[in-house]
Amino acid sequence: KAYNTSLTPIPSSLRPHCLARERLHLWIPASSRDARDKQGNIVPLLPSDLQRIRDTLIHAYAEATRETYGSGLLTFHVYCDSKMIPEHQRAPVSNILISSFITSMAGHYSAKTIVNYISGVRAWHVLHGLTWSLNDMETEALLKAAISLAPASTKRSKREPYTIDMISAIRDQLNLSNPLDAAVFACLTTAFFATARAGEFTVPRLDAFDPAIHVKPSNVSDTQDRQNLRMKTFFLPRTKSALEGEEVSWAKQTGPSDPEEAFANHLRINEPPRNNALFAYRHNDSYRPLTKTKFLQRLTSAAKAAGRQPVSGHGIRIGSTLEYLLRNIPFDVVKVKGRWSSDTFLAYLRRHAQILAPYMQATPELQEQFLRHTVNLPPVR
Repeated sequence: KAYNTSLTPIPSSLRPHCLARERLHLWIPASSRDARDKQGNIVPLLPSDLQRIRDTLIHAYAEATRETYGSGLLTFHVYCDSKMIPEHQRAPVSNILISSFITSMAGHYSAKTIVNYISGVRAWHVLHGLTWSLNDMETEALLKAAISLAPASTKRSKREPYTIDMISAIRDQLNLSNPLDAAVFACLTTAFFATARAGEFTVPRLDAFDPAIHVKPSNVSDTQDRQNLRMKTFFLPRTKSALEGEEVSWAKQTGPSDPEEAFANHLRINEPPRNNALFAYRHNDSYRPLTKTKFLQRLTSAAKAAGRQPVSGHGIRIGSTLEYLLRNIPFDVVKVKGRWSSDTFLAYLRRHAQILAPYMQATPELQEQFLRHTVNLPPVR
């Protein structure tokens, strides 16, 4: 696609017109990695050896991250063009230039966007073997200032969570004998009760399915613990926090939101091939992987048909966390199940009084009953 009129860089052979997710890799700084050691001596490596370093490093960033960083890199170079910054001063970038770039965005972009864009410029340096040495104290202070200066339009209200009631209402608007709807509802209930991200069970585009990255029917298994409690386990070959993959699971539930019934229905209606996308659905005479866009569009239309306000995809994981906490499952257990790396998920939650009620009782025995479940837990990623 053509560049946005307000974000069109000056044409350069160093920056070919390409997809946003390809810019980190294909946009080349005026100087980049060379085969020298710290003393300046030539290391006998071929140009192909240096190229391989770059081709390997790019895989350290998820595709969605590359796309966000690519947008930041475009904004950075458009800013440099407007100030007539020569190529050799863009990378390695100086502290004064980065500080000026941040201040140019403060008051116009959200603080999160600014942080992502700076991270994009940094990743570009790392990828091409350039030194990133800035005044961290000044940069951090400017990023804090960007939070206070962020326009009100960029400050989103807390994301609303999915609830059991909403999932049931959505189910009533779906035709579970329809291949797409069967896949969508199974994906929704699986992601919700596994406390997973929507993107972990969908693909970004129709042509993006990769069996080495995305979950497949062959990654699903039934497990049972020592108390004979059964669970459905899904191995996710790659996630944002675990490039080597990790497992999520759910157990059978009661009522219309039961993931076991929804998943069995999907397998019966669609029969996805063992090494295809897990929630692939029949389309004409072939299969289509369920994309995140199609998944969220169908949920949005079903929610509106049910007279409900649509909820973002992030609300699935947040809603799952809230649901398990309301069941009086201890915070640390839910944190492990949701694979939260910090306590920031608590900022999204509602119904704090109901969640905290079991921990606030005067009966010591009741407190101990809940607290003893929070010890000896596996480490959180």
